Amino acid sequence: MKNSLSKDVLAVILGGGAGSRLYPLTQTRSKPAVPIAGQYRLVDIPISNCINSEIGRMFVLTQYNSASLNKHIKNTYHFSIFSTAFVDIIAAEQTPDSQSWFQGTADAVRRSIKHFGQFDFKYIIILSGDQLYQMDLNEFLENHIQNNADISIATTPVNASDAPDFGIMKKEANGFINSFVEKPDKEHLQNWQSDTGEAMQSQGKNYLASMGIYIFNKETLYNLLLNECAESTDFGKEIIPYSINKLKVLSYQYNGYWTDIGNISSFFEANLSLTDEVPAFNLFDGNNPIYTRARMLPASKIDGTQIDRSMVADGSIVHASKIERSIVGIRTRIGKGTVIIGSYIMGDDYFETLEEIEISRHNKIPIMGIGERCYIKNAIIDKNSRIGNDVKIIGSESLPDADDDLFTVKNGIVVIKKGAILPDGFSIGVL
Repeated sequence: MKNSLSKDVLAVILGGGAGSRLYPLTQTRSKPAVPIAGQYRLVDIPISNCINSEIGRMFVLTQYNSASLNKHIKNTYHFSIFSTAFVDIIAAEQTPDSQSWFQGTADAVRRSIKHFGQFDFKYIIILSGDQLYQMDLNEFLENHIQNNADISIATTPVNASDAPDFGIMKKEANGFINSFVEKPDKEHLQNWQSDTGEAMQSQGKNYLASMGIYIFNKETLYNLLLNECAESTDFGKEIIPYSINKLKVLSYQYNGYWTDIGNISSFFEANLSLTDEVPAFNLFDGNNPIYTRARMLPASKIDGTQIDRSMVADGSIVHASKIERSIVGIRTRIGKGTVIIGSYIMGDDYFETLEEIEISRHNKIPIMGIGERCYIKNAIIDKNSRIGNDVKIIGSESLPDADDDLFTVKNGIVVIKKGAILPDGFSIGVL
């Protein structure tokens, strides 16, 4: 066992709000349920970090489009009957005491406290359900305990150009935080530098950004949420700033890869970066695996395809002529002559039977997957889409933002919506 302290911890994973910045990927699912890397879901990241750190008692708090998230967790995370480990969903609920949904991160935890009461624990670690990183949470916890902190905040060094997008902490030499500013203007950054260490400073990363990952002592959290800050609804904007000058709030500097999957652009780049020769986020780390649902799929079948810097998930049947810097998700079918460049194809939830394929062809409906002689670039193809033959989908910076029944364009990235049907010859972004 890595650390006996893990038995003293409950993990709370925040499912986020409506996920409007990730629309249309969140049109029918919650943010933690959005598929990543061809075969995982975003929620698999914090859960895997917990499991790899032997923190086995986890709650996932959610309220929007939670059906697919519930299904994924139910079908994935089964623990031994001799174990106390679990992953439980807590959805926003109406009660005699509260008729509203969660109003923010702190409000979500406050209204879930009643579900924690049956467990014996000393610390609560609060994680986000929409971030990509691999962290040893035991080290985080040990640092918190050794420094006798009331609250610990995971921080990551950032440069001056990125700092205005985050809450910035300033720490003392002993690691405790003495001040905080939310998304500071660039002209006010000079006074917010911290000692981030020589390696980070050599990269121009002189500012400590909050990762939205916290450890609270149980009594500290309960007192803040139920007494001192009983009306506050958000950790980052209210609870943390209030606590800094009243409690011992410690910075835990994390120097590894971390990215916040906040919008379509960051989601797109985080996925495509996995195809790099040495990706910053290591899916191939045998000591820190990412867990997900075991689907028992056959190996992918590839015929006549030139593949470069790409990932192809299980169960796919690929006849494309070229796939470059792309991710092809589970059960994807791609027809002959098709070219895919810089795109994320999420794949399908099920295989079509031969009978279903014949019915689709008889009704002149594209079969599930991507047809023949298509050209797809700078795009996300959501699950269960049907893309006909000779379809062209070309995202670019010159393409204006748009939203249609079949697709959305954001920052030059074309997102084909889940279950969309694109007929033969359909085109987007063709000049």
